[in-house]
Amino acid sequence: MSDIKNKIESLRSELHQYNYNYYVLSQPAISDFDFDRKLKELQLLEEQHPEFFDPNSPTQRVGSDISEGFRQVRHKYPMLSLGNTYSKAEVADFYERARKFINEDIELVCELKYDGASISLIYEDGKLVQAITRGDGEKGDDVTANVRTIKSIPLKLRGNDYPAQFEIRGEILMPWSVFDELNREREQQGEQLFANPRNAASGTLKLLNSAEVAKRKLDAFFYFLLGEKLPAETHFDNLQCIKRWGFKIFDGMRLCKSLDEVFEFIDYWDNERKKLPVATDGIVFKVNSLRQQRNLGFTAKSPRWAIAYKFQAERVRTRLNSVSYQVGRTGAVTPVANLDPVQLSGSTVRRASLHNADIIQALDLHIGDMVFVEKGGEIIPKIVGVDTKARFMLGDKVQFIKNCPECGTPLVRMEGEAAHYCPNEDGCPPQIKGKIEHFVSRKAMNISAGVETVDLLYNKGYIKTVADLYDLRWEDLLLLERWAEKSAKNLVQSIEDSKQVPFDRVLYALGIRYVGETVAKKLTSILHNIKAVEDADYEQLVEIDEIGDRIARSVVDFFGKEKNKELVNRLKKHGLQFEIDERLLQKTSGKLRGISIVISGTFEKYSRDELKNMIEQHGGKSISSISKKTDFVLAGENMGPAKLEKAEKLGIKIISENEFLKMIEED
Repeated sequence: MSDIKNKIESLRSELHQYNYNYYVLSQPAISDFDFDRKLKELQLLEEQHPEFFDPNSPTQRVGSDISEGFRQVRHKYPMLSLGNTYSKAEVADFYERARKFINEDIELVCELKYDGASISLIYEDGKLVQAITRGDGEKGDDVTANVRTIKSIPLKLRGNDYPAQFEIRGEILMPWSVFDELNREREQQGEQLFANPRNAASGTLKLLNSAEVAKRKLDAFFYFLLGEKLPAETHFDNLQCIKRWGFKIFDGMRLCKSLDEVFEFIDYWDNERKKLPVATDGIVFKVNSLRQQRNLGFTAKSPRWAIAYKFQAERVRTRLNSVSYQVGRTGAVTPVANLDPVQLSGSTVRRASLHNADIIQALDLHIGDMVFVEKGGEIIPKIVGVDTKARFMLGDKVQFIKNCPECGTPLVRMEGEAAHYCPNEDGCPPQIKGKIEHFVSRKAMNISAGVETVDLLYNKGYIKTVADLYDLRWEDLLLLERWAEKSAKNLVQSIEDSKQVPFDRVLYALGIRYVGETVAKKLTSILHNIKAVEDADYEQLVEIDEIGDRIARSVVDFFGKEKNKELVNRLKKHGLQFEIDERLLQKTSGKLRGISIVISGTFEKYSRDELKNMIEQHGGKSISSISKKTDFVLAGENMGPAKLEKAEKLGIKIISENEFLKMIEED
């Protein structure tokens, strides 16, 4: 029996090596015929001896035709997005801002930004154990079975110098050649074509049949290593390590020590990227030192130590046929240009945003104009100019509408804003339905009702406000055309489940203007229940860190309307969560209540963001500039000389990281 096991292990090892040579090094060491022969030999042995089954065997890359749904998994480390730049000047601003923030020289690692589906892989003892999509950044879908089919992803690592457990992030890609072939097949079968390789890769990852995924020939490149015991203290060296372990990385990556070197990298790849076999949409710049990364920390949405530079968008010329107008959930009216179909950055464009009346006026648009279209950030099509030399037999000049296209109400334009609004928020169907669609969305209440379901329930008179959802009964839903008992019960159950959604997401779901996910979390962390939010006045709100004039006025205005208070009361009666869980509050204290602290310098034990969270967690306030109202300066190494001088001049006490930790430690 040991001979059989040894034979199986030997074949697996050989095939892993052949896969690595072919898919990572692009240096095949065996013919396809011989590879298939060895794979079939291994499959036969594994079938005869199921006791030696291994999920990371090369035979498992073919996938399974057993369909299963995806379960949601919370990320150990949130998958944040990167801030975008579109010019060298903005890259220079990022470079100088990071250098000034930590008061040290920095090195930047320059890598191409691949345009695919983000993925996070977890390895234990050198074996792939889990693959999770980006999802909403905090949790994603477990797509391990599908990822195992991607032959450029190692199921078992090479060498032995990897950590016992780590996480690695990268991009799942569909090569241009595979994308083109897939769309040819779909066209022949009368199926809808994929817009671009990114959508095709993302859609493939979500297929429930991993055998079908295996046929799509996906590829993957990796760019970030996370874990407790990483092999090196620099990003560049860690990527060299993952390359040795069997992962594909961007071989053109460069470590730059000056802005001149960074700009050379941009100039080179602006043209060379077009020769690559996969889609790219920019360059990512990362601070090389992990220590410096920790000290730079994060904003609410992205790391301060990395930024994405987007390549100049491709531009095409086509005809403007008409302009239509869309009404959003806030009442904002957006003009949309309807165009002759044209290919742009890998997809067919028929519509483009015109944004607002000022843009239309500046472009001097006429129906029939030949217009130039770009993709903003290579994602959203927009009109950027008019070919005035091509004008002949023009139609009417485009004039922004005066009345709402949905309900006929005269439009208004707020002072200082570019958009026009329909003020009829309680009687304009797109606004009402938009608010409900926002409420049920995944990041809000996560109720399983898509746009079509909301539209149907609204049109049939079942719902007029979000509170009406909680009055729905599955027996009533069966009266709707094409609704089966299972679908009706699933919707009602997801509505019932939404009563467990935490307070910050409920507040976000209410759709208060300018109150996004981050602002909702900030408000609920300070004001622990809905009554405190309702009762907060403008002065109280602007005292909260990151809550400015616009947000404060919007919150006060929302709760100043009786209909909104009645809506909240109805939702309360239905059992929604309108206060923070007491268990979370127990982790806080009032030890720093009323104390304002300025953080400056770099720290040994915690990042600046972590220290800021600790201050707020214990009732204090983290402020950015020193004044007479400052109680302490929490100083690390390389404290800014201007801040040090000002603190000494005002007689403000300077405390160290250890002194601060003693202030908040438990009795």
